[in-house]
Amino acid sequence: MFALVLPVLLTPGVGELLCTSPDLHLSYTFCDSTAHEFKFHVTPCSTMNRETWEANLTWIPRSDVTFLKILFNVWFEGANVLHWRESVCSGADDEYSVCGRLKGETFTTAFDIKGARIKFPKGDYSIILQGFSDGSETNMMMCLNFTMIVKQDAF
Repeated sequence: MFALVLPVLLTPGVGELLCTSPDLHLSYTFCDSTAHEFKFHVTPCSTMNRETWEANLTWIPRSDVTFLKILFNVWFEGANVLHWRESVCSGADDEYSVCGRLKGETFTTAFDIKGARIKFPKGDYSIILQGFSDGSETNMMMCLNFTMIVKQDAF
């Protein structure tokens, strides 16, 4: 059960290690062209027998978060196995604490990732997480490219 906290200012294109253990390697890079004020922490570093991962996120957005649309794609061994999009903030009656944050305002939250509902087969996963400040998906606020290597089968 290892965990790693990332430095605050991260350079685009440079890989950042989240954690590594005997059964899992988890890292990410930014897939857009500018540096971010961003910290992400996940524990435990394991895919085995876990119902949830505990995550902590600190982010300073580069623009106001009035509208936020999230695109989430998971690729396994080169095949797209999950495509999910969600409007998180619409500007009215938003339920998430990130909604309404202003450019340059620090946002910190803790949440659970319910990954253990899925038994991850051994192999390489690429997870692309994109955030847009408009409904047309042209104004990208953030893009993260996670690499997850599951080193042994969970079943």
